[in-house]
Amino acid sequence: MFERFRRRARMRAPEGKASAAGPVIALQHGGRARWTPRDYASLAREGFVKNPVAYRAVRMIAEAAASVPFLLYEGDAELTQHPLLELIATPNPAETRSDVMERLYAGLQIAGNAYMEAVRLDGVPRELFALRADRVRAVPGRDGWPEAYVYSAGGREVSLKREADGFLPVLHLKLFHPVDDHYGLSPIEAAAQAIDLHNAMAAWNKALLDNAARPSGALVYRGSPGAEALSDEQYQRLRDELDQQRSGPRGAGRPLLLEGGLEWRPMSLTPQDMDFDAGRNAAARDIAMAFGVPPMLLGIPGDATYANYGAANLAFWRQTVLPLAARMAAALTRWLGPQFGSGLRLAVDADAVPALTEERANLWAQLESATFLDRDEKRAAAGYGVSA
Repeated sequence: MFERFRRRARMRAPEGKASAAGPVIALQHGGRARWTPRDYASLAREGFVKNPVAYRAVRMIAEAAASVPFLLYEGDAELTQHPLLELIATPNPAETRSDVMERLYAGLQIAGNAYMEAVRLDGVPRELFALRADRVRAVPGRDGWPEAYVYSAGGREVSLKREADGFLPVLHLKLFHPVDDHYGLSPIEAAAQAIDLHNAMAAWNKALLDNAARPSGALVYRGSPGAEALSDEQYQRLRDELDQQRSGPRGAGRPLLLEGGLEWRPMSLTPQDMDFDAGRNAAARDIAMAFGVPPMLLGIPGDATYANYGAANLAFWRQTVLPLAARMAAALTRWLGPQFGSGLRLAVDADAVPALTEERANLWAQLESATFLDRDEKRAAAGYGVSA
């Protein structure tokens, strides 16, 4: 008996419920927000390719950081000529130092990860190549640290493993990620919602302009009693006229002839009601903040954080560019330094940065007027070694 009930339950068609008012209600609400997926291709496309604020922020950081030269020290002595300096200056036959460094710094901003491959000859690195972050995959070892990296392109995979002497031919730079042990968190991912808002506002504004800045509305049919609905022929003719003659830029501004009890009712809010400009500028400031670029440098209005452009530019270099360049110098020291000898150290040459000229001149003037310091103490305070 129980088996018969179970068979009947399985054969019974499931109930289906639907509301006749559901479609109407859905038209009156904004619905669920759709955000950009958090994969490299989507972030690069929506955040870098389509968004001018993020694009400019990434370019500013990458170009500025790539322009910072490196100094090489052996102990406390500065070396002006060395194979390591020559390798960094000419990383490979096809690219210059700026090309490789810009790709690395830009990859950090877009993906949160940057990869550089070293090609060795006779046990010494001879060429350096920047690898696309979306093509590289870390292979963790038993201890949890990456023991190899797999590079995928064109349906082929190449494993870049640790060599016999312990040298790993791939340098992996990553930004801090709180919930990932092997990959970094990019500023674009942190600003993804602001980027989506900024892009959506631009797309909405473009659609509005294509329609002669007239928001959409509803055609309400008020027919005679007994004929409250349009016939199929009337409906199709009205739809064809709207699609072919009234939509798009060519149909902008054309009057719409309403007949047979049709009435036009605007439904959307105006740009003033939505506070379009203020919302877009707020999203742009969030994007700039995620990258560490003062909004004033990007031409975003409403930013009163810095007194002038010079102060904003100095903050950009001190708080964003120089720490990034110093991080690159430290990573290259740890990775390539032992391949050329012991005691080698790369450091950024802040004195060669034009944006810091005024700050440096003020420091020198203060040290020159400090009568309680001797010459060597002044040189040490300025970042120079003790004079011979």
